[in-house]
Amino acid sequence: SFFSLRFGLSIIFCCCYASALPRCRSKCGGIPIDYPFGLDDGCGSPLFRRVLSCSAAGELLLRTPSSNYPVVNITYSARSHILISDPYAWPCRGGAAGGGVPFSLDSGVPLRLSPVNDFLFFNCSGEDVVMEPKPLFCRRFPERCDFACDTASYLCRRLPECGGGGGGGGASCCAYFPRGSESLRMMRRRCAGYAGVYWRNSGEEFQTPAYGLRVDFDFPVSGRCRRCQDSGGSCGFDVADARRFLCLCGGGDSSPAYCTGAVAGVSVAGVFAGAGIWYLQKRLRAKPSVNHGVQTNENRLF
Repeated sequence: SFFSLRFGLSIIFCCCYASALPRCRSKCGGIPIDYPFGLDDGCGSPLFRRVLSCSAAGELLLRTPSSNYPVVNITYSARSHILISDPYAWPCRGGAAGGGVPFSLDSGVPLRLSPVNDFLFFNCSGEDVVMEPKPLFCRRFPERCDFACDTASYLCRRLPECGGGGGGGGASCCAYFPRGSESLRMMRRRCAGYAGVYWRNSGEEFQTPAYGLRVDFDFPVSGRCRRCQDSGGSCGFDVADARRFLCLCGGGDSSPAYCTGAVAGVSVAGVFAGAGIWYLQKRLRAKPSVNHGVQTNENRLF
């Protein structure tokens, strides 16, 4: 029947159109994915394009020039940050500190190492690294104490998850916070191993150290994106021209501004498709009936 034909054409057209637009996943492994991030190309901010990925096993990963790092959590707040674990860092499981690839960030992405991180280096070269206890005045003037890797730091004396002991299997330990990725790479080349530690809140005025790294990001939501979100859409961009903002709406629809909500789940292209099918139906109904051959139900067109 014509109704079946019309319904089938509508489904095919709408499905093909919707597949051309990104479908933004909102979670990976239970971790919410919100603006400015996106798992699918065209979702989120283009400045964070392909920064996050979701593995087939449902593990959220942070992509950097050094490696892919498992994401523990993402906090979207005034102090927005990503917590990651470093599979290359020394995990304090006994034995000497092992090797690893130094963590680094892409300079073209607005991510930065948080000041709540500390880096511990093990078995460093005494010829290339200044290892000594930092004087007390360094607590008040840390910028004057960048030259030394502190062997008397609190973390070296009380390594996390190491039963309060220091050294870790006889390895020498010193704490140092690099000012940039290059400093971290230089330290890593001169030390046998390293570990990243961040300080997490365990109460109103109490913090505890934990292995991992905290990466901060600042990306306020623009008025255009806020308007899109208020209309029920997701902020995205054109994959062919990342400078072009798109508000991604339900049903595979998109708008350069916001979701109108006039026809929920129906795209503009779908409206034109429906109009085209209606016109075709009208033309076919206007055609005269078949006037040759035997007029039976078996050879009628409609």
